Amino acid sequence: MTAVRLPAVLDIRAAGTLREDLLALRGSDIVLDGGEVERIGGLCLQVLISAKKTWAMDGKALTLAPLSDALTEQLAAYGCADLNTDLVGATG
Repeated sequence: MTAVRLPAVLDIRAAGTLREDLLALRGSDIVLDGGEVERIGGLCLQVLISAKKTWAMDGKALTLAPLSDALTEQLAAYGCADLNTDLVGATG
């Protein structure tokens, strides 16, 4: 399983890099380490949601763990509190 540490700030400037980094790992089981995330914007959230669906279609695991308190709170504010649950072991 490949681990990817998410940056502290997942804003519009980080979205393109995040997308490219994830696409480069397509076909692999990956763990996204959100333990240092201080802020997530809508565009990066869209990238993560898309990745979740892509990995599920590919039958691969995409796990988001650990989550910082800030990331947990912001996902809840976006109405995506279950994103972590949906990502963990999403294989179909």
